[in-house]
Amino acid sequence: KRCVAMKTLRVGIASAEDMIARTMSIARGELKATAADPRVWFTSPESFAKVLSNKNRALLNLIATTHPESLQDLAAKTGRKSSNLSRTLKTMEHYGFVKLHRGERGKIRPEVPYQAISLTLALSS
Repeated sequence: KRCVAMKTLRVGIASAEDMIARTMSIARGELKATAADPRVWFTSPESFAKVLSNKNRALLNLIATTHPESLQDLAAKTGRKSSNLSRTLKTMEHYGFVKLHRGERGKIRPEVPYQAISLTLALSS
């Protein structure tokens, strides 16, 4: 059997100023980005928690396990309105938590590209 590594999205928390300083250090060659570095950044633990609330984590789990064919299919499975789901999924797509595939006649199929999300949070700056 082949061992399949679990695909994990790495997330970090940093102030906007720290993110800019980090990006500039990388651009100047003073810092080298590694595969272990976060790919997505939030400016506060609160903003991370808001996007990945219990309700939204349950939604990601439902998408990952049931593979809905469309937003309408997902709305039927969740009991939530398509407009509400669309807004939530667009926010989660912005952070890379979900991919929205556009199909025929404007049909949108959500997909969760990761099995886990790993948060790196420094206790001091």
